[in-house]
Amino acid sequence: MSETTLAEIPDLGYLLREYYELYRHMSSGGSDKIRAHQRGVREAISRVLKSNATVRFGEPAQKPVTAHLKRALDEGRQERTATFIRAVESISAQLVWQYGYEKIPKGLEKTFAYAEVCGPNGPVLTNEVILGLVLFAPGCTYPAHAHDRISESYICLSGSVSENHQGVYAPGSMIFNPPEHTHRITVSKTEPALLAYAWSGPPELLANQKMVFSRPRKKA
Repeated sequence: MSETTLAEIPDLGYLLREYYELYRHMSSGGSDKIRAHQRGVREAISRVLKSNATVRFGEPAQKPVTAHLKRALDEGRQERTATFIRAVESISAQLVWQYGYEKIPKGLEKTFAYAEVCGPNGPVLTNEVILGLVLFAPGCTYPAHAHDRISESYICLSGSVSENHQGVYAPGSMIFNPPEHTHRITVSKTEPALLAYAWSGPPELLANQKMVFSRPRKKA
């Protein structure tokens, strides 16, 4: 693995600033909890940029679902998140797409993958916040899961998804999942969906965290 600093990789810095701007201008819909999450993500990104964080590149990796990435990016150029899409394109060849599981759940190996951009697994190394991208193939269903003590948000960049069959999220919209909230994601059958995500929580909890979607606990 090669190691350098954020200042030496301008395209990564630009992408982090695009995340910042998304979380600055995205409406909170009047929700105090969402507004606090957005502010927390922005403040964490500012600290990462100010610290000139270490950057460690792994070996670029693809998964079967990345065959849909070009289409997702092409569609995203037509949306309000077009500047973010261009920033993703500038570093797309260096992304490490992964599952985050020792054994991927049946049916997901061809329809899902994520790429971390900023977090304990890099390439921008930090425990302040976890930022990344999730790519879903058309028709993907991601099973119900929850996150222990971690707040999560998705911003739809292209395509459309539904969560818990409660509303449709199109490009430019945000999904917010507070800690312990069980959620299930379904994707349009005609187009892939590309989402940016952010995880916020205590630094000691984010450390060594991977985007493994834990199953909801069974009721006693």
